[in-house]
Amino acid sequence: MGALLFNIVLPLAGIAIPVGAFFWEFVFVGRKRLGWRVQMDTPVTGEADSGHAGALRHLRQTDEGPDRNLQDLSVVLVRIENSGATTITAADYVTAANGRAGLHLLFPDRRVIGMAVTELSDPGLAVCFEPESGFAHRELPGPQRVGVIDLPKVPLNRSQHYKILATLERTAGSGEYPDPTMQGVVTAGGVAQTRGRTGVSMLMVALVGFLVTVIAAMTVIDIAEPQPAPAGCATGALTVVGSTAFERVIRDAGERYERTCPGSAFEYGFEGSERGMAAVADEKGRDGTLLAIGDAPKDGGYPSLVPRPLALSLFSVVVHPDTGVRDLTAAQIRDLFLGRVTNWQQVGGADRPVRVVNRYPGSGSRWNLETRLLDSAQQLEAGITCNELRRGAGPGRCQTLTTGDVLAEVTQTSGAVGYSESADAADTDGVVSVTIGGRPATREEAAGRAYPFWGVEYAFSHGDFAPGSLGASFLRFLTAEAGQDVIRAYGNLPCAELADPSWCRPGP
Repeated sequence: MGALLFNIVLPLAGIAIPVGAFFWEFVFVGRKRLGWRVQMDTPVTGEADSGHAGALRHLRQTDEGPDRNLQDLSVVLVRIENSGATTITAADYVTAANGRAGLHLLFPDRRVIGMAVTELSDPGLAVCFEPESGFAHRELPGPQRVGVIDLPKVPLNRSQHYKILATLERTAGSGEYPDPTMQGVVTAGGVAQTRGRTGVSMLMVALVGFLVTVIAAMTVIDIAEPQPAPAGCATGALTVVGSTAFERVIRDAGERYERTCPGSAFEYGFEGSERGMAAVADEKGRDGTLLAIGDAPKDGGYPSLVPRPLALSLFSVVVHPDTGVRDLTAAQIRDLFLGRVTNWQQVGGADRPVRVVNRYPGSGSRWNLETRLLDSAQQLEAGITCNELRRGAGPGRCQTLTTGDVLAEVTQTSGAVGYSESADAADTDGVVSVTIGGRPATREEAAGRAYPFWGVEYAFSHGDFAPGSLGASFLRFLTAEAGQDVIRAYGNLPCAELADPSWCRPGP
């Protein structure tokens, strides 16, 4: 609830405060504002730097006699500007009765001995300083000697300005001069001393700081607050078992599902299609927490299992590089695995004995080999291990449990031939994936029925998963959502994308 309030309050405050500051600064307070600032206020000695040392000290003022030397001179440059948001007109200045001046620039302890307008942002402003404009200097009567420059009622558009240069003489005190002051009133606004436009405005610093704080707070809340899972996600645990040929696809899809749907967790136990189906049947799907993947259809021994086609998967025949073959016909592959060919020379290869590395019966990969390429089941192998086959000198055959075992044995065994899921074979160094009748293992070749070694991957559950369960959600993910991207990434073709969906029907 608190995070929800922050998600509403902070964005609104992030908009309202800068907008309010703008209106306060430029509409209410600063709508009409005349600003002024002293740009230079310095003594004039001339002794060290001037080529005419003391020349300014001997300036004479005629109204006090021709022989009086001026003492302790200073030069002041003052900028007067429209720093508000609207035009200041002559009528906006408030003056005393019959007064012509609109502003009064005061210099305590100094008197004005000369002045001039040195800069006009618009040359047309010069008419405001004609003799009858009220532009003059004087001294306030009384014991405190204060010099005054009376400034006319100069109309200023936004950002217009003018500058006054004055020469002054000290009349009292010593050391630094007291700061000049400005007197005057501007209706519907004010007169304020401004600063130069160098540096950063404190208002801008404060606004930027506030906005950064708002953004940082919203980021922290967004990170800390658990995000709602997308529609269709489910929580809980699911164990996936079965085909080692499709293991990498399912693991990748499971990891993506976990990232997409927080609160879901997957475990895996891939030991072959037959073992996976048996586990689901024996444990009755563990109340909807067990799913099997198989690359062969179920047989009559699993009546409770419900198959769901996932993808057309590609398989490859793999050989050791020293066999000397890179392409085999379907008939040659049949002869190799049925024991009719015992030396690679018989199929155009090297003079090496043929050593078949097989999967155990019940493997989906073995079922697809026998169904798609051999047209018959292979004879049961003699009781020989792959290690014994590797140490022997003649032809022979052995059996392994997983796809990874097949690839490892073919890599290490001279003259070996085996089979595996195509993506796994392509990622394994030390084996050669042969083309079949000149056809490579690609989706396009399989979809056109030109490449013969393919199978259908199925998901098996014990009955139907309960609505809203993780099993039901993950199956939708695999068959109709982003899981299909994972299936394609490994070279397979989702069943939903087949031109002839009957290819994915249960059966050969």
